[in-house]
This record gives sequence, structure tokens and C-alpha cells, in this order.
Amino acid sequence: MQQCRLADHGLERVVFDRLVDACRDQGLIGAGGKARTDSTHVISAVRDLNRTELAGESVRAALEALAVAAPDWLADTVDVDEWAHRYGERVNGWTMPSSKTARDRLAVVFGQDALAVCRAVAAPTAPGWLREIPAVAFLREMLVQTYYLSTDSRGREVIVKRDADSQGVPPGHRRLASPYDRDARWAAKGDDLFWCGYKVHLTETCGPPADADADADADALPLRLITGVLTTEATVPDVKATLPVQTALAERGLTPAEHYLDAGYSSTDLIHTAATRGITMVTPALLDHSPQARAGTGFDKTAFRIDGKARQARCPQGHTSAGWYPVRQHDRDAIVVQFARADCHPCPTRKECTTAARGARFLSLRPKELHDTLTAARAEQATDTWKTRYALRAGIEGTINQALDVTGLRHARYRGLPKVRLQHAFSATAVNVLRLDARWNPGRPAFTPRTSRLTRLSHRLATPAPN
Repeated sequence: MQQCRLADHGLERVVFDRLVDACRDQGLIGAGGKARTDSTHVISAVRDLNRTELAGESVRAALEALAVAAPDWLADTVDVDEWAHRYGERVNGWTMPSSKTARDRLAVVFGQDALAVCRAVAAPTAPGWLREIPAVAFLREMLVQTYYLSTDSRGREVIVKRDADSQGVPPGHRRLASPYDRDARWAAKGDDLFWCGYKVHLTETCGPPADADADADADALPLRLITGVLTTEATVPDVKATLPVQTALAERGLTPAEHYLDAGYSSTDLIHTAATRGITMVTPALLDHSPQARAGTGFDKTAFRIDGKARQARCPQGHTSAGWYPVRQHDRDAIVVQFARADCHPCPTRKECTTAARGARFLSLRPKELHDTLTAARAEQATDTWKTRYALRAGIEGTINQALDVTGLRHARYRGLPKVRLQHAFSATAVNVLRLDARWNPGRPAFTPRTSRLTRLSHRLATPAPN
């Protein structure tokens, strides 16, 4: 199919990129303006499977592939009649045994069959190319993620389903979800949203380019066009997309002077890195998560005077720190500041400052430049001016809604990350075409939100009939 050829040759963004380049050449978009980015979840084009269903369906998918690629070898290797009874129809939770004991026993059977297929394919007498079949490779990976080999009290080899608490399961970004889409992942956002699939990040202009004609029609200047579309696995945090989004804009000569993002895209390192590239990230800085800051009482980090040059900190009571230690925390450079127990223990405000068992206060800081960046960002975002300015970010929600209504952006039409990226690139192109058409045809609205038939009936009944 056409989408397969485009995705296989890395051409999924050609149409979108050419339209963006044409708009840039026409002066409709450019560097130095304002841009905003947000993401939304994308549901995969495969069934949701629990771990037992995944095990059984993975065996079934591998057998189906082998039945096409090497039917004679498969007939000589397994009992086709028995396995056809078990895997002839898709594995479905609705037809599984109702009791937990029976379901657990069936999960072990799926594991035993998966192990048998993998061992048969890996045998010296089997054709070597069988191991390269995607469904077989998936089965082998699923087997490692879901089961492990053990021995019983008699020394016999048994296969056991992994338990998340004792044997462990892979982290979410590695955990397979479907044999028909190995890129789909389970992810969660907040307490209410839980989905299997992907995530798409849309970036659009939200102000005129820096070199826009100041004498142009004011109504024509705020043309909003999507300049960036990035599709990732569902488990990729938004903060991991910030740098790729900004890098892609820079490569196309569309670096914004101000980039509006929500808190999920924010980190001190990225705010500082963007500033060095001439980009002001208008995004909430991460707050102080110390117990004092969370409780809103006592002395949080802002109560201490930090002197990075002297490598010292001074507490609200005037005591100077006793230790300044560069360390690594969570794979990042940090500084741990320690105050002397002799100063903290008799301090009359010790309970408002620390609950440490040793009775001394510790501070965890970022290196000086990052600490200064974070402090300035936190102070700025507390002002009304910043809050009014940041309100511009909310407009990206309208772009996401338009893409959802017009193109069905949130439901993947294809399987696999390359083809889902193709879908989203065409979706972004379609939205841009609609907005350009609205600009060149002023009487035509850029987007009319969908309304239900019931709502339209309500409006019609509320409208007075003409005399």
C-alpha cells in the first residue's frame, strides 16, 4: 500500500514539510515569532490485551506467520490439529475460563507453547530465516518479558508467569502490548486517562514572524499554522519532546523567540538550554518539592541565601553552611549543602526548618547557572504579567480539537510508529490547508466545530419563527 511505501522509505513528512517550506518562503511564517506546543494521546489500531491475552495472541500470530512461510516445516514440528483447536480463533478474554485458577493454568499453557515454538525455530535443523520472521521475533521477546524458567521440587523444568512484585516485569517503555503493533505502549496521564498507543505533539505559530510587515492588515497577521508534528511512543514524557521539537524548528529556520509550553515540557536544564539558543520558554518552572514548600510552612529553599562563588549558604537564622558537595542525583549534576548539627540542634526554629533524624538541614541545589535560572523563573511566574502572558498557550487546545474533528487525529489508522507518523503529518497538513484557505477566502470560516443533532434541534426550537 502507498502508506507502507512512504513509511518504509522515510518519506512520511514530505508533504507536510513542503507546505511549511512554501509558507516560510511566502513570509507567512518565519523565525523570531511565537510558537506553542502541546500533546494528546493517540489510541492504537489494535485490540487492548491483558498479559494473558497477549501471551496467547502472540503464539497465535507466530503460528499464523509460520503457517504461511513454512507450512511443511510447521506440520512436521507441532500437532497441527491440537494447536488449531487452541489457536484457530483469536484469543479473547470473553471466552476465557471464568475462574482465576483456570485462567492461570491457561496462561501457563500459553507460555509452554511459546517456549516450544521458540525452541523449535532455534533448533539446528530448522531453517535459519524462520527466526527473522517479525511475529516469531516478537514471540521470543514476549516470552522473556512475561515468563521465566524455573525448576520444581523434583528438579523438572517449569515455566512460570512473571509476577510484578517478585520476578519483575519490564518498564513501561519496553513492555510490549500487541503482536500486531510492536510500537504501541500502555501509558497513563493523571488518574483518569489510561491508553494503549502513541502520543502526538503539535507545534503552531501564535504570533507574526519577527520580520512581518508592521503596516500589514492587523486582522491578517495572526495566521496560525502548524510548523511541527512529532509522534512518539505513549510512554515518552513530554519533557523528552521539548528539545527535539525546538531542534526541528531550528533546522527549518523557524526558531521562535518565545515558545509557550505547559509544565509537562518544563525542566531547568531545558529552560537554560533554550535561553542559550535565543528562545524564551514561557512555561511553568518546576516548583520546590521540599516538605517545607509542599506544606507551605517553615523555611523552604527561598529562605536561604546561596553564594555559589563562595560555595556557601546562609540560613534564615544567620548560620553558614558547613559543607558544599557536588554530587550526581538522578543522572544530573547537583550540589548538596549541609548545615552543622551544632548550629541546627539548639536552633529555636529547627522544627520549622527540618525533621531530619540527625537534626541538621540539608539543601539539594542545581549548579549555579541552573540554580539562578530556576530561581528567576519561579519568581517571574508568580507575577500577574507572566500569568497573562502565559494564557496564550491555551490556544493550542483549539488546534488539537480541530485536528481531532477534521482528521481523527486521536485514533491511529495504521499499525507501527512510522505509519502513524505518516497519518499525523497528513493530519497537520490538512489543518494548515484549511487555515490557508480561510485566510485567502475571508468569508469562509477556518473551522466550524461539530455539534450534535440534539444541540442543533435545541437551537432551532429556541430561534423565534419569522413573522
